[in-house]
Amino acid sequence: MYDFNNVIERRNTYSIKYDPVSRGKPEDVLPVWVADMDFAAPPCVQDALVSRARHGIFGYSEPGASYWTAVQGWYKNRFEWEIEKDWLCITPGVVNALYLAVRALTKPEDLILIQQPVYYPFSSSALKTGRKLLVNELVYKDGCYTIDFDDFENKIKEAKVFILCNPHNPVGRVWTRDELFRMGEICLRHGVIVVSDEIHQDIVFPPFKHLVFAGLDARFADITITCASPSKSFNLAGLQHANIFISNKKLRTLFKEEYESTGLSQPGIMGIISCEAAYTDGAQWLDELVDYIADNMLFLDNYLKKQIPKIKLVKPEGTYLAWLDCSGLKLSAKDLDTAIIKKCKLWLNDGVMFGKCGSGFQRINAACPRSVLENALERLKKIQ
Repeated sequence: MYDFNNVIERRNTYSIKYDPVSRGKPEDVLPVWVADMDFAAPPCVQDALVSRARHGIFGYSEPGASYWTAVQGWYKNRFEWEIEKDWLCITPGVVNALYLAVRALTKPEDLILIQQPVYYPFSSSALKTGRKLLVNELVYKDGCYTIDFDDFENKIKEAKVFILCNPHNPVGRVWTRDELFRMGEICLRHGVIVVSDEIHQDIVFPPFKHLVFAGLDARFADITITCASPSKSFNLAGLQHANIFISNKKLRTLFKEEYESTGLSQPGIMGIISCEAAYTDGAQWLDELVDYIADNMLFLDNYLKKQIPKIKLVKPEGTYLAWLDCSGLKLSAKDLDTAIIKKCKLWLNDGVMFGKCGSGFQRINAACPRSVLENALERLKKIQ
């Protein structure tokens, strides 16, 4: 029903992704970097936003019963997770929630555990708030990432909070039930609170399945802040809206108090409208989107194998972000990034930004029309 091949002009639309000069990149680079899709939001969301815009009044707003019904139904139908209304806190975004959680649950000099290579705000949420960082480096072997559980347990003994990324950005893992249970049991053993970033939960490729960490065990729910949003799934990041679920009343109170201390109160009306519309009528659009992205990933993998064999795709189980192993090019991280920008005229994410262990990797956004992805790969081929 939906055309994901349509190329939409995004320059001069206040798009971070398509404004390379403002970020020190040449004007002629093709941007396939930030986690921002090149697809228009589903018609149900567009229609709901247009309808509200025509209403013409945009005062202070709070979500009503229909919003809650949409959110509750989404998690029950897609993830078999039964949530309660009291658990919900709405923030301007998941990154905002990470910072809030770190400040609410820890004090300066406390230790935060993360698993690099990982989404860079995980480290900045600790370091920029005066906390310290512990890194449980993921193990890369035979083209796949796994968890070093001995190192995980050894380091978590010192931590106050563990920030989990599931599905994992950028390596594309969708953690299994066994992996999540093992991490959960270790956190329980050492009294560590889990902040679970599950923003990519809807973009998972069969046969893999996203499991909500807090939904696996009531004991896990009691130590977890679950951060989610329709922003990645429906390309709504600019509307600044995230749903944070906290079943433990004490943790929820601490989180809300920290949120209130920032001077923020009601969420934006367009974020409310878009989330409700997406979760009410956007399921078929999303299912077709996931199929399209899965095909893009297959195209990407085949292209690399045939045309650029020195670069390998780390097979993604979820997210629309592809993690490229460029170690076969035998370039330093700096030289690799420079060559991609200057020689290939391509804008990717340098792997080092996700941690030192990301050296030799690059992240590419595959949530774009096939013609754009093909153009990006034709440019990347020039690196050889």
